[in-house]
Amino acid sequence: MPKASKTETSDAVQDLPATYEAALSELEQLVAQLESGQMPLDQLLTGYQRGASLLGFCRDKLKAVEDQIKVLDNGQLKPWTGA
Repeated sequence: MPKASKTETSDAVQDLPATYEAALSELEQLVAQLESGQMPLDQLLTGYQRGASLLGFCRDKLKAVEDQIKVLDNGQLKPWTGA
């Protein structure tokens, strides 16, 4: 049984989207493919690895924004009281 090459695996981790929105959109599409059961078995691992990379990217972006908000609010993240 052929294994995913190191290049395929590293490609799944590299080339992350430029924006949070693009990463989230790609992640949502990937999750839909994985959940549909229609993805070929040999692509499942690569898809999972790509999804994990996208999830980490999104979490990092959200954390960076949260940290910036804390700075703007004098070190405290306050609860949202939006309308």
